Amino acid sequence: MKNFGYEYRKYVIGMVAIVIVIVYTIRLFMLQITSDDYKKSAQSNAFLKRVEYPSRGVITDRNGKLMVYNQPAYDIMVVMNEENGHLDTLEFCQTLGISREEFDQRMASIKDRSRNPGYSKFTQQLFMSQLSDKDFSIFQEKMFRFPGFYVQRRSIRQYTYPYAAHILGDVAEVSPSDIEQDDYYQPGDYIGKQGIERSYERQLRGEKGVQILLRDAHGREQGSYQNGALDRQPKPGKNLTLSIDLKLQALGERLMQGKIGSIVAIEPSTGEVLCMVSSPSYDPRMMTGHQRSKNHALLAANPRKPLLNRSIMGQYPPGSTFKTTQGLTFLNEGIITPKTQFPCSHGFHYRGLRVGCHGHAAPLAIVPALSTSCNGYFCWGLYYMIGAKSKYGSVQKAMNTWRDYMVSMGFGYRLGIDLPGEKRGLIPNAEFYDNAYKGSWNGLTIISISIGQGEVNATPLQIANLAATIANKGYYYVPHVVRKIQDEPLDTTFTQRHYTLAKQSAYEYIVQGMRASALGGTCKALGRYDFEACGKTGTAQNRGHDHSVFMGFAPMSNPKIAVAVYVENGGWGATYGVPIGGLIMEQYLHGKLSEASEKKATEFQNKIIDYGSGER
Repeated sequence: MKNFGYEYRKYVIGMVAIVIVIVYTIRLFMLQITSDDYKKSAQSNAFLKRVEYPSRGVITDRNGKLMVYNQPAYDIMVVMNEENGHLDTLEFCQTLGISREEFDQRMASIKDRSRNPGYSKFTQQLFMSQLSDKDFSIFQEKMFRFPGFYVQRRSIRQYTYPYAAHILGDVAEVSPSDIEQDDYYQPGDYIGKQGIERSYERQLRGEKGVQILLRDAHGREQGSYQNGALDRQPKPGKNLTLSIDLKLQALGERLMQGKIGSIVAIEPSTGEVLCMVSSPSYDPRMMTGHQRSKNHALLAANPRKPLLNRSIMGQYPPGSTFKTTQGLTFLNEGIITPKTQFPCSHGFHYRGLRVGCHGHAAPLAIVPALSTSCNGYFCWGLYYMIGAKSKYGSVQKAMNTWRDYMVSMGFGYRLGIDLPGEKRGLIPNAEFYDNAYKGSWNGLTIISISIGQGEVNATPLQIANLAATIANKGYYYVPHVVRKIQDEPLDTTFTQRHYTLAKQSAYEYIVQGMRASALGGTCKALGRYDFEACGKTGTAQNRGHDHSVFMGFAPMSNPKIAVAVYVENGGWGATYGVPIGGLIMEQYLHGKLSEASEKKATEFQNKIIDYGSGER
């Protein structure tokens, strides 16, 4: 009789055997064909792919003075699959001058995929960066004793001068987010973090190369694979020429010592930034080498915020420098004519509202109103514009028309300078005031914006750009700090004119008013120079001592430089703003200061404003 139970078990065993064979076949296929783990392992034993880093582009000022260059440095790299626990850790740590605890921390950090998302045990990982020549020589002599460890040659940034830290920025090791955003980078690479180093990172970094080396069974290098046929040479980064005048930058930083604020100078005919000072500042050389993290922490903890680029991030009331925009708007809209006069009895007085003003002759027209910086004149102008219902139909329409003029002059939005972190300032519109006053407001409610106070805020860069626009009588170029890029044209963003809503004829009267101010008005200290300077002071109200503000350009007939100076708690615009602005103009136009001006520069260098211990 046939045993069907045996027959059944035979088929079951056969099916199990077939399934096992299929599973093993699929697994072998995945390991050998689909997965590259074994391929990587085999290749890692036979080949060493050594990344060759390009030299980063150098940076010079507009006159060719070298500001940023490269210096050789050495990184220690490790391939975990080769290290494999056979390292004499004690001797390794003694050679590098580190503790066993530090060694363990570094190795654990490399394997931590949250910190090092590109980790692979078959590829080189950064163990220690920026060895000095001395430390490199000691390590290289013993490197054969440390399996899995290699030396990677690269370059680090060096800064020639202690100036322009906020413009130049710095370079540091990439973060995990940097690696995720751009597959060019791998752990241990460097990237621009601030300033020009960041905004022109792609031009400066160049292209990596690779060298493929053969190794024997003991991991020793045996020379190039296929005589280097598959190697790829690195391409150096592109050099940058800045628009900055280094001597002017140095003078600006000198004049702002002991003060908080900014100086911005622009060439009106191009939009090139000639100097950009943010005070307090720091030496860019603090942000290099092993001390970078420590120094960055110290700067970040400083209550006066030296890391903040006030030139583009500081948002301040522009004060009376803003009166130039009001005069242009009122003239262009027909609210006033060049001969229109308004009264000023120590200020603007109407329906119980008073905006004070210093003593001067009155009534007066637009040119002397600018020269004397009359508050009353511009308050009356705004009051009549916002209240002109026969012209605009409503206060909202009048307000938005006013807003459009301010925006066309470079306020309320970022100008688009080629530096990271620029702020937009604030220009209110009708919706802003409708929300604030529930739709019940008029020209008297918002009268302070006519003299650059109230809700209006601007950056020092925007104020300097206003000066450049007036110098050009109606247009500006987007300010920029890079003048030339090696083998690459400048972005058209920086070569196109931006016209304002005001006509050139209106600008003629504003220029006359600023020149009159330099000859005998609030900027009369400029009258001593042999070039035709034009200026406008500002005294911006503050919860503490007022800010000292100046805006001007020179020469009047063929402007070469436009300047804005902002000194926090400096008092009257004529106290700090005008003298500093005049020295900046003289240095750029003449290439040096006169003996008398040099004494004045030393005087202002030694003037220190007491800001107390409060944060700002």
